[in-house]
Amino acid sequence: MAPAIELRSKLGLEEGDELVLFLDGWKVQMFKRRSLSELAGALPATRPYPGKEAVRQEVGKALAKKILSEGL
Repeated sequence: MAPAIELRSKLGLEEGDELVLFLDGWKVQMFKRRSLSELAGALPATRPYPGKEAVRQEVGKALAKKILSEGL
């Protein structure tokens, strides 16, 4: 196994960074944990953002429709 300094360098880690480990059988994958703000813009938008209030209204209508059809 490579020394800790070499691993930190290859992963771009700094003191205090968190790691995510995935175990697949005998294989371990290690990734630097990224914050949600670092992921902004990672996926293409399929439509323009209508604003927070419009999103809240849309979600409210969908929940109300679901509750009315399925009950509480």
